[in-house]
Amino acid sequence: MLAGKRCSFCSKELKQGYGIMLVRLDGSTEYYCSSKCRKNALNLKRDPRRVKWVTKRKVSKK
Repeated sequence: MLAGKRCSFCSKELKQGYGIMLVRLDGSTEYYCSSKCRKNALNLKRDPRRVKWVTKRKVSKK
C-alpha cells in the first residue's frame, strides 16, 4: 500500500504498512512517516528546510 512512498515532510522512505496517509479535499495525498512529521507540517506549519533533523533538501537558488 505505501511501498515506495516518501514522507512529505522529511522525505524518508516509507515501508509498506507504515506511516500516515492524508487525503485533502482537492484530492492531493500526503504521506507522513510519524506523528512527529505530521505535527510539524500541519499543526506547527514548519518549513522542512529550516529543521535540522530533516535530511537535506535541495534549495532553489534565485
